[in-house]
Amino acid sequence: MDNLCHTLVGAAIGEAGLKRKTRYASAALMIAANLPDIDVLVFATDTPSVAFRRGWTHGILAQAVLPLILTAIVAAVARDGGARPRAATEAGDEPPPLHIGWLALLGYIGVYSHVFLDYLNNYGVRLLAPLDWRWFYGDAVFIIDPWLWIALGAGVWLARRRRSPVPAIGSLFFAACYIALMLTSARAARAIVIDAWRNTRGSAPRALMVGPVPLWPLAREVIVDAGDRYETGTFSWPSASVTFDPHPVPKNSDAAEVAAARAAPNVRAFLVWSRFPYWELQPSGAETVVTLRDMRFAARFAAAARVATQDTKIDEPQRSQRSQRVF
Repeated sequence: MDNLCHTLVGAAIGEAGLKRKTRYASAALMIAANLPDIDVLVFATDTPSVAFRRGWTHGILAQAVLPLILTAIVAAVARDGGARPRAATEAGDEPPPLHIGWLALLGYIGVYSHVFLDYLNNYGVRLLAPLDWRWFYGDAVFIIDPWLWIALGAGVWLARRRRSPVPAIGSLFFAACYIALMLTSARAARAIVIDAWRNTRGSAPRALMVGPVPLWPLAREVIVDAGDRYETGTFSWPSASVTFDPHPVPKNSDAAEVAAARAAPNVRAFLVWSRFPYWELQPSGAETVVTLRDMRFAARFAAAARVATQDTKIDEPQRSQRSQRVF
């Protein structure tokens, strides 16, 4: 999910009553709810982001360690500022004393809320890294969901305005029910699409995604792996109707130029993340521009390499060098 949603979840949990458990509780919750996204620092390096994101900092090891690191940092900040006068709360009372146990617990709540929310969408998250680098997909809630923004934001605002935890509790309850409904409907929609595909094609699909779309929870995007091609479509509630598009997308994965392009570092990195990869080939003189995309985010993410065109006579070392020329 996006970081606004993560922050609002942390803020709502605090306003629901947990901010009174220890000093710095609200800050700790909001930071912890965003902490796994520290992997955005990869953008300041030469490491391909799609190969690194939602891995180390989202996996089982980070889930165990990050809350403890945050607790240590907050405790150090509190110790350095311990001699300063305590600020009054909104109600005019002194803030609660620092409680290390509660700080650690809030850190775990925030981090696990982040990982769970990231699991819900179709980008994927490697929940077991570094023990297992598999991607997990909830395919239930779109990465940016304004309905969660509105519900959680209203709950936080009303809780602070009224100085009552009730609105925040209500917003968290709404969010939990909404997510449960989206998960349930995602499973039901997937089963219906599989049946529709089997009835029209005679066999089950190799792989399938029935994923969320922006803004509208009652519609879903369908991607079916049909072997040498992908077929796309839409699914809609409440009619439970499935419509497949008439124009499939070829994978082009057997082309000789694709085999050469796989050696390019950025292409290898993209394949680490890709779920439904397909290749576009554009001849350019003696070379071919090979572009790798993923059906989920075809217009947003891509990796490309220039390789020798199949008909060009070229020795193998030279072919390897050209396959590494990327842009």
